[in-house]
Amino acid sequence: MNEGTEPNDETWHKVAGLDELDEGRVRTATVGRHSLALSHYQGQYGALDNRCPHQGGPLGEGSIENGLLRCPWHGYDYDPLTGQPPEGFSDAPACFDTEVREDGVYVQLPAEQPAERTVSDVLVETMVRWGVDSVFGMVGHSNLGFAEAMRRAEQRGDLTYFGIRHEGAASFAATAYGKLTGRLAACFAIAGPGSTNLLTGLYDAKVDRAPVLAISGQVPSSVRGRGAFQDVDLHNAFADVARYSATVAAGSDHAELMSLAAKTALVERDVAHLVLPDEVQTMPAPDAVSTGPEGRMGAREVAPPTEALADAVAAIGKASRPMIIVGNGARDDMDAVVALAEHIGAPVATTFKAKGQISDHHELGCGVLGRSGTPIASWFMNEADLLVVFGASFSNHTGIASYKPIVQVDFDPLALGRFHPVDVPVLGHVGVTAAAMVEAFDDNIACTDLRPEVAQRWAIWRSEKLRRGDDDQSKGLASAAVFAALSTAVDDDAVICVDVGNNAYSFGRYFEVSNQTVLMSGYLGSIGFGFPAAMGAWAAVGGDRQVIGVSGDGGFGQYAMDFTTAVKYGMDLTHVVLNNGELGKISKEQRAGRWDVWQTSLHNPNFAAFAELCGGRGLRVERGDELAEKLAEALAHNGPSLVEIVADVDLV
Repeated sequence: MNEGTEPNDETWHKVAGLDELDEGRVRTATVGRHSLALSHYQGQYGALDNRCPHQGGPLGEGSIENGLLRCPWHGYDYDPLTGQPPEGFSDAPACFDTEVREDGVYVQLPAEQPAERTVSDVLVETMVRWGVDSVFGMVGHSNLGFAEAMRRAEQRGDLTYFGIRHEGAASFAATAYGKLTGRLAACFAIAGPGSTNLLTGLYDAKVDRAPVLAISGQVPSSVRGRGAFQDVDLHNAFADVARYSATVAAGSDHAELMSLAAKTALVERDVAHLVLPDEVQTMPAPDAVSTGPEGRMGAREVAPPTEALADAVAAIGKASRPMIIVGNGARDDMDAVVALAEHIGAPVATTFKAKGQISDHHELGCGVLGRSGTPIASWFMNEADLLVVFGASFSNHTGIASYKPIVQVDFDPLALGRFHPVDVPVLGHVGVTAAAMVEAFDDNIACTDLRPEVAQRWAIWRSEKLRRGDDDQSKGLASAAVFAALSTAVDDDAVICVDVGNNAYSFGRYFEVSNQTVLMSGYLGSIGFGFPAAMGAWAAVGGDRQVIGVSGDGGFGQYAMDFTTAVKYGMDLTHVVLNNGELGKISKEQRAGRWDVWQTSLHNPNFAAFAELCGGRGLRVERGDELAEKLAEALAHNGPSLVEIVADVDLV
């Protein structure tokens, strides 16, 4: 026993059995938050703080040489029993009393003190006040101070943390959360590669206008810019993707930086980014006050200018066959838009990103317009004499005919006539404007009620879909059959996260929505979105709604290992993988360009067996008569499930 304080059972802790540590050896021992370098030397035991006072090396991973414990990082030496360095040196790790008892080796440690409130605590409290209740990320050496503050917040019940396997999955999950709810989720990474891995998902949030908060650890300020390990200029790296980015310094108003980041993300529907140098995260901040959104956010339901509204109403009233097109910007205001459509008898199509905003079973709903769309929507586009467009971008994939007369409604001034002039641009909130249009109409409306024609076009298309579903080349299932079965199997209010590729085109064309919410990587078109997005959606709805993911084999392979994340957190979601053994969309493009099909084949595992190995439920479908039963079984499973469907690459 080392000389020291008399034994006190409340502060003495057993750290080893009598035969666990050989003479002349050292190992790491952990007691609560204490990490110790436990040594056995010359018949005695020594317990030192495991952190070398030089640069923090783990002394418990060192070795005893010539009577001294040598740090494994830089070779600094210390007495293994007392911690004292050789003559001429002054650095010494803390040393704790030890005692050998009948049942083992004990060490006396000071009682743990209450945690001190830090800058990270202030930041976490502030982001929670702004509505962040879910964080997706990976804990690492340059973000541990902030991680500890989140741990305490989770212990209080303020937020839930999801530790992922790849930071790209974290940013996609946070993005999907924002797309679904309009609220903030956060993604979290270390300095250097951890933060750069976030960029793809954050670009998806940016171009699809979803609010996301990104938090990056950073190397210590003392070595920043000097070529240190994982020293990356994160401001420049995030300059294009983040609407707001700031480094939290020692003298910053920490709560205000977090508030500005959260407000920017919410108001601009964009990415906000904070960089946290390692040493700043743990600085004491006992008296700092967290801040929230109270008094800092105004209502956004802005009415359109009177003259613009009158021009729009006049144009619609004179049209014989107006058609309404809605984009993702109308997602939260569809009741007012549908009321307008019903008032004038106009068909309603959606952009692909807005699929599900009106039911395909509504008497005026005519599906998706454009490359992923239905012939119903394209028919009415061709026959329309006026397009009334709410919250759509007019990008090249929407299929909106620029040569038609157009009334465009959007709350974003830059969106109006963005790619080409429109006849009547209307700046206003979608819901407020649509309701004002209904109120402004008189009985003198030239619009034809197209409900009977919509029903006729649906009958033609459904008959064609049945024929396509029966197609069989003995190479797998046809996409029409897959999505007909999925349309029947899922709940009417499910959240469906769709990946990129042939699976997405077929989903847009064949899946008939009722009241489901559909999420996708719209303008970025990033393969791999589907599965991590389903994790983010599950975090957002918390079991209140069914969550489905849809991917091709190429897309699921991007973040397949995060299926273990879904298992770890008991995420009750079902992922459908269409396995055709290749990047089918790219093969199609190569053929269309009269190139040889090259390097699009995939070597896949049995994905259903993979799901089982990860601890989830895996089901494989190879025949059409298995499809409905296995989808139902997967959806009924309490936890993550995966349905692998062997699909025909040509029947899309």
